Amino acid sequence: MTKWGEKPYHSLDYMLRERFGEKVYKVTLNGGMSCPNRDGKIGTRGCIFCSAGGSGDFAADAALSITDQIESQISILSQKRPIHKYIAYFQAYTNTYAPVEYLEKIFTEAISHPKIVALSIGTRPDCLSPEIVTLLSRLNKQKPVWIELGLQTIHESTAKYIRRGYPLCVFDDAVKRLRKENIEVNGYSNTVTVIRIPEGMTAADILETMEYLNHMDIQGIKLQLLHVLRGTDLAADYEKGLFQTYERDEYISLLINCLEHLRPDMVIHRITGDGPKDLLIAPLWASRKREVLNMLHHRMKEEQSYQGRLFSH
Repeated sequence: MTKWGEKPYHSLDYMLRERFGEKVYKVTLNGGMSCPNRDGKIGTRGCIFCSAGGSGDFAADAALSITDQIESQISILSQKRPIHKYIAYFQAYTNTYAPVEYLEKIFTEAISHPKIVALSIGTRPDCLSPEIVTLLSRLNKQKPVWIELGLQTIHESTAKYIRRGYPLCVFDDAVKRLRKENIEVNGYSNTVTVIRIPEGMTAADILETMEYLNHMDIQGIKLQLLHVLRGTDLAADYEKGLFQTYERDEYISLLINCLEHLRPDMVIHRITGDGPKDLLIAPLWASRKREVLNMLHHRMKEEQSYQGRLFSH
């Protein structure tokens, strides 16, 4: 057992138990928004890896009200286990890409639910106007508000290939403005992007991104395994044989390297992902998420990783 419980890193589950006194679950909501990288403001095809669901393939039905989305997911989750506290997680597409009046309506509806203890919002750093940040600051005084900013990479050549649509300085500015309002920020980085093509990130490039995030005033990070999903432009490149994805053991080694580059107080919100099974083309081993996590934890404990910083002796 480590100082962070069963996992050999500062996991989201551990942080939530410490902060709220018990296990907390996410309900994944859909605010019905689009993305400037899809509606023509920046681009029309989205990021190269993004499915038609806009990273919200597991989100609730946008046709339902926010309250109904919350209640329907609580009903399903509570049948399996006793749960008392939830996080309202707006995940699909860009969740601050709407008029501030609409955002105030749906965010207030979510945060006012008696079983919701925090609001988590996935968005782009170029979709955070001063008015929206003011709204988030006001909501943050009611219950914790966490903003999840997609970064993917600090390298402009890779950012151009994946069609991210904004320069690194925009991410820097968004973090500073959010932190000025005491809003917690979680960075989002694909730790495994395409390799063996000119625009692809090497392991060294990924670790440089980790070093950058480690010195930013962010409180958490998602280390997301890149999935090649059916119907994406990334899938078209993959099927042409333009790149390969990592094998499972390579990925686990890279994850350990990434974690070693992060400061111990950084909360790890996600360390891999399984992707929608009906869309996943590669890597197919990613569909066995529990197996990957078990192997990672075993390897970390066996090797006494983190240069001795993370394990009880």
